[in-house]
Amino acid sequence: MVLTNEIIKEKLNEKFPGVLVEWGEPYGLLTFRAPAELNMKVMQFLYDDETLCFRFLTDLTGVHFPDRKGEELSVVYHLHNLKDNIRLRMKIYVPVERPDVFTATQLFSAANWMERETYDFFGFNFVGHPNLIRILNVDEMDYFPMRKEYPMEDPTRVDKDDEMFGRGGTIV
Repeated sequence: MVLTNEIIKEKLNEKFPGVLVEWGEPYGLLTFRAPAELNMKVMQFLYDDETLCFRFLTDLTGVHFPDRKGEELSVVYHLHNLKDNIRLRMKIYVPVERPDVFTATQLFSAANWMERETYDFFGFNFVGHPNLIRILNVDEMDYFPMRKEYPMEDPTRVDKDDEMFGRGGTIV
């Protein structure tokens, strides 16, 4: 049997009826949203099921959506079934006030550094992580630099000519 996105979606909906939402297939990559409190149950099912076999964590990262009240932070998981060469994307959302997400380190050892980096830049609290400390930034940082909480540029700078950056002026 050839594993397809339809089969994966059907098996997931059978196991988690009405829980997984926002299904899509951008560029053929099956994508869905899961509740944050079920992230590990969904990934464990994807890992254990003999038909699905998603046993490789390709990537894990964070995204900040400052305008989405109550779900400002998102963790995005990319999983890979190496046997059938199929990938999928799972997203979860949490409020910025309580960025708690269950760690995936017990299932995927590669999640260790990925979660540390995501914590370091976005401030997620990966509950159960064995060593959740900063990995790239200095320990004294009291903010998370990838959050969209600061202006992109210093508006008081005078050393830049807006025309050189494509802002203002006439285009010749």
